Amino acid sequence: MPLLSIIIPAHNEGNYISDCLSAVFASQGLSKAQVVVVANGCTDDTVEKAHAFKQASTQMGWELVVLDLPNGHKPTALNVGDAAASGQLRAYLDADTIVSKRLFAKLHDVLKTDAPRYASGLLTIPRPKSWVSQAYARIYRQVPFIRTGVPGAGLFAVNSAGRARWGTFPNIISDDTFVRLQFTPSERMSVSELYFWPIVEGFSNLIRVRRRQNAGVAEVEKLFPELTKNSGTAELGTQGILSLAIRHPIGFVIYAAVSYYARPDATGTSEWDRGR
Repeated sequence: MPLLSIIIPAHNEGNYISDCLSAVFASQGLSKAQVVVVANGCTDDTVEKAHAFKQASTQMGWELVVLDLPNGHKPTALNVGDAAASGQLRAYLDADTIVSKRLFAKLHDVLKTDAPRYASGLLTIPRPKSWVSQAYARIYRQVPFIRTGVPGAGLFAVNSAGRARWGTFPNIISDDTFVRLQFTPSERMSVSELYFWPIVEGFSNLIRVRRRQNAGVAEVEKLFPELTKNSGTAELGTQGILSLAIRHPIGFVIYAAVSYYARPDATGTSEWDRGR
């Protein structure tokens, strides 16, 4: 049975890492796996909270590796995590994402092939706390990128043949876009297990994160234009836009406003920003 290594980059994720790892170590259906937490530039208690799961990993027969890097830089964390990983299969998990109990077992099964494969679960956006983020989420859940295909936001996994498609993670904003586009739509697999990927709270945070997402996609298209042929993302179309506007008018206005203020020419930074 090929080993699955789960790589979790974590920058000041003290408020989230315990819930993330609790879900990981509640996994079922895998007798052995490796979890590599790469704390990068943390000034909070992320490292201590990750170390606290050592007993849970031992009880499961899994391996837990916690690395503490001095600088906060996600591509570096991903590359260091890759170097420490021993599994032929690799899953890359955001530290604020919660997986369902059988998700990793299902990913493991679908990746057990010699053909290059990319896989993820069914992305679910939990109900946000703020009304503006709730309204935004009503529309965001319906866009083709989220509703169809295999977006992989917050969690994606590849087998060894798939991982051979690229070398080290480049110094870019959107690592998930870069990896997803290494694969054709037919090579991207979705398994029927949920994972929960939260969106940020509040209008200004939504704008900042959306601006970062847009900048990340544009950066990949500019630096790696050959990958755009693998996009395969369906368009919502005029009819779909009108339907959303009629069914969710407030959400549509919020979503449109966020999209407007996240334009590349709007004031703000395109650097990596969680909005936390």
